[in-house]
Amino acid sequence: MQFIETIEDLESHYGTPGAAATRKVAQHLTPLYRKWIMASRLCMVSTVGPEGTDGSPRGDDGPVVLELDPQTLAMPDWHGNNRIDTLRNVVRDPRISLMFMVPGSNNVVRVNGQAKVTADAALRERFEFKGKQPRTVIVIKIQEIYTQCARALMRARLWQSDDESADLPTVGQILAEQTDGEEGGKPYDDAWGARAADTMW
Repeated sequence: MQFIETIEDLESHYGTPGAAATRKVAQHLTPLYRKWIMASRLCMVSTVGPEGTDGSPRGDDGPVVLELDPQTLAMPDWHGNNRIDTLRNVVRDPRISLMFMVPGSNNVVRVNGQAKVTADAALRERFEFKGKQPRTVIVIKIQEIYTQCARALMRARLWQSDDESADLPTVGQILAEQTDGEEGGKPYDDAWGARAADTMW
């Protein structure tokens, strides 16, 4: 198998992007990009660090980010598994990419920028929910924002497909597989719902 090693060779397979692909790019929140992002409760976050890359979903019951100004977004770091892979990366390498999704829409809005992590008390307080606050907040400086072609979600029929998760392995089963049965299994899965409800925020 031969691999493509140069940008020139790569570009020879694709040609020139259409005008719309480049003209839709903004460097800050415009009224319509703002409306789209504020409708998003789910965001995929990508970062890079010395150990490699990391991709992480972030979700909320309302807008997944807060606008601090037209070029700055704030994302709370709610309770998770404490691996803090994303945060470790951001502290050491500020590059970040976000993909904002809205249920029912095949479009995705993407943001590329630079990020920092803060435990600023006043900013954390702005996200307070049910008496709880995030332990830290990721502050993102927008470098570019643009829409992603809808073809990927259309091909996947993401919002139109029937529920296909019934036959998937559970997290408890995967954990048991990875620990030779020492952890996970049915007890882990049975307890997950209550555990998640108690630690959602």
